[in-house]
Amino acid sequence: MGGPSAEREVSLNTGRACAAALREYGYTDVIEVDAGPDLCDVLAQKKPDAVLNCLHGRWGEDGCVQGILEWLQIPYTHSGVLASAVAMDKQRSKDIFRAAGLPVVESVLVAADEVRKRHVMAPPYVVKPNNEGSSVGVYLIETENNGPPQLDSDMPDTVMVETFAPGRELTTTVMGDRPLTVTDIVTTGWYDYDAKYKEGGSSHIVPADVPQDIFDLCLDYALRAHNALGCRGVSRTDFRWDAARGTDGLILLETNTQPGMTGTSLSPEQAQSVGISFPQLCHWMVEDASCGR
Repeated sequence: MGGPSAEREVSLNTGRACAAALREYGYTDVIEVDAGPDLCDVLAQKKPDAVLNCLHGRWGEDGCVQGILEWLQIPYTHSGVLASAVAMDKQRSKDIFRAAGLPVVESVLVAADEVRKRHVMAPPYVVKPNNEGSSVGVYLIETENNGPPQLDSDMPDTVMVETFAPGRELTTTVMGDRPLTVTDIVTTGWYDYDAKYKEGGSSHIVPADVPQDIFDLCLDYALRAHNALGCRGVSRTDFRWDAARGTDGLILLETNTQPGMTGTSLSPEQAQSVGISFPQLCHWMVEDASCGR
């Protein structure tokens, strides 16, 4: 847990929550490791039976730590090297979704300096890093009058610019080969980092009160996205749904191979709604751990 990414604090919360859940389930030898530069040495010394990967963002979610665990031959949870790397790259994962017949919006990779100078596509559009999660560094440009976005200096040199998909925010967790349910995420503004992780930032309706055909499509699309990327363990796929357009208004945004497991997180909440407690979910992930993922 932890690590050096922009999502370090969320990862620490996820790790602490999962460790507590495993102890509650009955595991007696749970070790919490804050992933640092000495991670290889720490793992080689402790020789864990399995690693519950609670890292989020770069290095922990993009195939890097998965490669370390494969090299050390330590069974681990969630997706393997290739699926993690591809899912973390938003543009490449969109290419895979399109090839699988899944609905995504148009997007381009552009130099951040170019985005600061002019509208590279007609508003409304969204600007985000191509390889971060948790709505880190996301900008919504709604009208021409606002001018191009003044991106922070710590944004990467190349960013993704994509057409804004209006509507409700829906999400579905896949556990192995089972899509669990659909959550409708309700927030007063943009579903940003604070809305995701701060108490009261958003409310969740589980199961989502949407037409059955939309509900079923979310389950279908999430499982197809999970399989198209080659994911393993738990993943979560996010959608936007424009109700005025019916089934044509359901757009797949992205698939998260390391969903948050904090007190406000969506995947544990979805598992709970279908009868799987948080300790049971963590136990399942540990029992599912393997190499060669």
